[in-house]
Amino acid sequence: MAPAARPSPADMSDSALLALSPLDGRYAGKVDALRPIFSEYGLIKARITVEVEWLLALAAEPGIVELAPFSDAAIARLRALAASFSPAQAARVKEIERTTNHDVKAVEYFIKEQLKDDAELAPALEFVHFACTSEDINNLSYGLMLEQARREVLLPTLDGIANSLRSLAHAQAGQPMLSRTHGQTASPTTLGKELANVVARLERQRRQIAAVELTGKINGAVGNYNAHIASYPDVDWPAFAERFVTGLGLVFNPYTTQIEPHDNIAEIGDAARRANIILIDLARDIWGYVSLGYFKQRLKEGEVGSSTMPHKVNPIDFENAEGNFGIANALFEHFSAKLPISRWQRDLTDSTVLRALGTAFGHSQVALDSLAKGLGKLEVNPQRLDADLDAAWEVLAEAVQTVMRRHGLPNPYEQLKALTRGQGITAESMRAFVQGLELPADAKQRLLEMTPGSYTGLAESLAKKI
Repeated sequence: MAPAARPSPADMSDSALLALSPLDGRYAGKVDALRPIFSEYGLIKARITVEVEWLLALAAEPGIVELAPFSDAAIARLRALAASFSPAQAARVKEIERTTNHDVKAVEYFIKEQLKDDAELAPALEFVHFACTSEDINNLSYGLMLEQARREVLLPTLDGIANSLRSLAHAQAGQPMLSRTHGQTASPTTLGKELANVVARLERQRRQIAAVELTGKINGAVGNYNAHIASYPDVDWPAFAERFVTGLGLVFNPYTTQIEPHDNIAEIGDAARRANIILIDLARDIWGYVSLGYFKQRLKEGEVGSSTMPHKVNPIDFENAEGNFGIANALFEHFSAKLPISRWQRDLTDSTVLRALGTAFGHSQVALDSLAKGLGKLEVNPQRLDADLDAAWEVLAEAVQTVMRRHGLPNPYEQLKALTRGQGITAESMRAFVQGLELPADAKQRLLEMTPGSYTGLAESLAKKI
């Protein structure tokens, strides 16, 4: 029997069915916003941007006398090369790389190729990549990519999740819910307050993500401006480099080896990981509440919950979110442990790891998308919530023993422990106990009127304030 025909590389690159990573297959549509940023095309485009801006900065420096300032037309052409950079042009860079076997040098040669016939720019070609090591270009490129991903994708998506949770927290601020500590019945809360807790935690991590300084350097082969000083000793290169890096929207790092030490990437990865952990906690809790019947899930015509059990409506969106957050966090944790470490003045182990940044942010994005989808399907089941509360009158023991303490009754904790621990408590037995207490009339009446559903403290007002 003849072997099956193998698909051509072109077929494989074009077909989601043959994608090795689910981010380019099953989940491709969920990460479209990240593709122009973290793809190979996105990296090359960022490198083009940095190289172009470096050439423009050199031309604007009076101390570099051999490079005359560019005309407005030349500046526009250079910036257009970066702004309109296309996937077809990225393919040309990759074609050059097949000869150079060096990705950043291929970018340099591509720029020179594009400008060689320009009468004004052709004499400036040897100032493309002037005094730079590859890492000067790469660290700034990744900084620009991370800044764009944070600004355009991650923070808006987190804000969307927080807003959905806030709306649900406000809507359910007064819906009482039985708490469970150690898996056992505990003092009641409200559904809205539990969601407000998540909003508060998530917003704190959102601020941490936004506050991470994305740093950059452009100081040469070992961080000392060796080639810069050799060629133009009178230029204040540290000040020049700082202006350049901050002009890109990054924070200047004046002390590095050949590589920017990537501490900032570890920091933003750790911040994103903490946000993901909070949302894993949420996904697991909602999964449990769905199991308890506190939430129903809206049905979608034609969907199947189980291949063999027709009745199933599974919380698959929350399960998918948990799994993808886990993959993302495994990568973020590796970035944090690996990227700040480099042998002596540099080794190349960071290069292959940095290429996985998009994978980590991609799985986070898939998880956030699934979580948002799951939240949108939820319907609260107040009857089930109320039924659980009505079957847990023992949770009022805390209120009763605390009021007894206030009014000086003997052994309040011990009395309530004897009454409730491991015992089946009903409304009648709890009220009978309260009736027998020597309490002021107003305090006794307040306890007699109390129910598990009304014993929620300030939960409702706290939920409404978030």
